[in-house]
Amino acid sequence: MESSYLCSMQKHTKFVSAEEAVKHVLSGQRVFIHGSAATPTVLLDALLNRKQELRKVELVSVSTIGFDLNDESLAEHFFINSLFVSDSVRKAVNSNRGDYVPVFLSEIPGFFRKQILPLDVALLHVSVPDKHGYVSLGTSVDVARAASQTAKVLIAQINPNMPRTHGDAFIHISQIDYAVYVNEPLPVVSYSESRDEVCEQIGKNVAELVEDEATLQLGIGNIPDNVLRNLGSHRNLGLHTEMFSDGAIDLIEKGVINNSKKRKVNGYCVSGFLVGTKRLYDFVDDNPIVKCMDISYVNDPHVVKQNPKVTAINSAIEIDLTGQVCADSIGMFQYSGIGGQMDFIRGASLSEGGKPIIALPSRTGKGISRITPTLKTGAGVVTTRGHIHWVVTEYGAVNLYGKNMEQRSELLTSIAHPDDREFLTKAAWERFNK
Repeated sequence: MESSYLCSMQKHTKFVSAEEAVKHVLSGQRVFIHGSAATPTVLLDALLNRKQELRKVELVSVSTIGFDLNDESLAEHFFINSLFVSDSVRKAVNSNRGDYVPVFLSEIPGFFRKQILPLDVALLHVSVPDKHGYVSLGTSVDVARAASQTAKVLIAQINPNMPRTHGDAFIHISQIDYAVYVNEPLPVVSYSESRDEVCEQIGKNVAELVEDEATLQLGIGNIPDNVLRNLGSHRNLGLHTEMFSDGAIDLIEKGVINNSKKRKVNGYCVSGFLVGTKRLYDFVDDNPIVKCMDISYVNDPHVVKQNPKVTAINSAIEIDLTGQVCADSIGMFQYSGIGGQMDFIRGASLSEGGKPIIALPSRTGKGISRITPTLKTGAGVVTTRGHIHWVVTEYGAVNLYGKNMEQRSELLTSIAHPDDREFLTKAAWERFNK
């Protein structure tokens, strides 16, 4: 089987070793790294092994998995310019070895297409070619499609374990300048076996806000999975989301999510990228019901709003008593990124019957209230108090839209941890009753 793949690839593109492929990365260049479950680990390993030959190579990524780019020995050789911060780059981004570009996820493809961040090289991770010579960008189409269309040189690891997703995922193998054949499993991320009573209650509270015929946007983690577990009795739900994981599969197979009421890409699940277990990767492989599409389309609020009852479920690090949501930093420490939160908060708020939701535990793991009088010094505001609507904790759900700031403080205090309500009430009184 492998020899037939190699023979097919040889007809269309230059097949080389990983070491040979990454020799085409030069000092001073900007290099895009395919992200999430499609992180090209073999190519990255070969590239970093060349570090002594390279200086000031700028690595641009959204969210890489399964590869650590925080190593201090990479300084002077590689600069991490991250468009969304994950664990694999977090230390580097918060040092002089890297930085973060604040941007809505929907606008990142425009960075490449408009030459705001012109790309010299793109390191991709794709499926094996079909009989027509097309490979798929697989689990991560999102910003990778634009990168594959604009980078001067395309280097791809071609993996039979990468699912062949539909939608905007296909590129012809002849467009790949250097191909490297690998056979390795994709990284697995699962929350299904972990039990968290707080997240279970949040999931129930959020699920009560979801109406029949709603279009869902949610991500990965305990809260989204618990929301999905509580939607089994709903009818005619749709899925239009920047990403999804295993939690949606059961609802799709049972027909609860059938996309029959969506106005955009009716009848299909729409996503930008996928992260989960092998069950998810097998489910989306050559499955026409799932369309992985360019994130400039998926997350465009003008597209999102055309679907009915868009229910967008996002999380936060902290929220102050006026409704300002910090979702990307802990004070001045850059923890994640803006991502698609505002794309969908705005899209849902403009959707007919839409519900933008911020769902978060009332406290951190260390027992500190996530609902605070003010955000930490230096904290980034992702969702402004002008955009906020629903906020959900394990203690209930409140709608801040149309409420003044004193009313908001009362509502948010009502869903804070009971032991934190006294100090929040006192802080609100000092602020609003001078």
